[in-house]
Amino acid sequence: MSDPAFSGRCFCGQVRFELAGEPAFACHCHCESCRRGAGAAFVTWVTFDLEVFALTSGTIAEYRSSPGVRRGHCAACGTTITYAQDKRPEEIDIAVSTLDATTGIEPEAHIW
Repeated sequence: MSDPAFSGRCFCGQVRFELAGEPAFACHCHCESCRRGAGAAFVTWVTFDLEVFALTSGTIAEYRSSPGVRRGHCAACGTTITYAQDKRPEEIDIAVSTLDATTGIEPEAHIW
């Protein structure tokens, strides 16, 4: 993997990751699953190609929140980190709040 364009971590720092590519899309999601999963009014997600995502420490625990959807979080502190959909196996959504820097990420839409 080339030099990371983005890096991030969970609240406690056990899970750390890097992204060596540019974001494809960013949005604010207001669906019930995102709100309940994060305990927030909405979650801002940024989509990357899965191949540019690298876990550098820790383990992401996954929860199947609905058919075809896996939500990833830190098992220690509970931070929402990823969202993956079977319909989009080549992509991964990252919670923007977990990124160390957000320069260049501009949410394009409010959904649900």
